[in-house]
Amino acid sequence: MRIVVFGASGPTGRQVVEQALASGFEVTAVTRRPEGVAPRAGLTVVGADVADPAAVDAAVAGRDAVLSVLGVPFSPAPVTVYSQGVANILAAMERHGVRRLVAVSSSVTDPKWRPSGEFFFNHVMDPLVNRRLGRTLHEDMRRMESVIRASGVVWTIVRPSGLFDHPAPTDYQVAEDRADGLFTARADLAAAMLAQLRDDRYGRRAMAVITTAVRPSILGLIWREAVKKGK
Repeated sequence: MRIVVFGASGPTGRQVVEQALASGFEVTAVTRRPEGVAPRAGLTVVGADVADPAAVDAAVAGRDAVLSVLGVPFSPAPVTVYSQGVANILAAMERHGVRRLVAVSSSVTDPKWRPSGEFFFNHVMDPLVNRRLGRTLHEDMRRMESVIRASGVVWTIVRPSGLFDHPAPTDYQVAEDRADGLFTARADLAAAMLAQLRDDRYGRRAMAVITTAVRPSILGLIWREAVKKGK
């Protein structure tokens, strides 16, 4: 299968690319920082901005499926990367007859997501970090989800919880819309996304992904993942 990965040089994007190549996919990696993706067999690296419709169109042409792992840091300024980028991706998919889209969003977009037993996170960190510092980012993720839901492609919106690095996939869990967990390893997120290319149980639905086998520090995760860098 020939896939294109947008946001390929980010922490999650690199996991998606590595796991896809290991599974035998032919991968086109699209990123504004092509120097961050090492070329190798089965991989085509494209330097492009998802905000450029012509560049997105060229990257999607001839592919069988699209994976979006776009990510930006929190910002007080309006964020449009997710909604604008996915709108360009969907327009290109329509023009080229590409039917499968798997796109990363966030558990925060579900207003009912409140992990059990996580009092400090639910009552202190979530209101302060996600709902205030990350307000503009999550607002755009919600716009992105609306754009995807209105499309005619076979889409899966993937909602991880707090992202962290782990060397290999674990026995991760998935659920429709939201899952009762605070963390998601990037390796698990990548594995769950790629699994959707062979199993459409979550076609035209949102799928939450959580990691329970390992657990990072909440404060360390907030600083590294939300403040210092994007997805």
